[in-house]
Amino acid sequence: MKLIVFVTNDSDADASVDALVEQGFRVTRLATTGGFLRRGNTTLLVGVEDSQVEQTHALLKQVAPGTLAITMDLDRYERL
Repeated sequence: MKLIVFVTNDSDADASVDALVEQGFRVTRLATTGGFLRRGNTTLLVGVEDSQVEQTHALLKQVAPGTLAITMDLDRYERL
């Protein structure tokens, strides 16, 4: 399992979430601010199988160019 953290512009957040949900991904959306974009942005947390990483990256490239993607290994993923 992987955790992908997407940091995108606020203006691209709705389209990003919609595109991910339409493909069956679960998304957690956080309102964030940070120095590297120098304005309000949105952080999306998406847990995916290893084989789905490229699919999610390609999807966000289409709907939100310029989005930062950070992909991390998960030791444990559990839906409670």
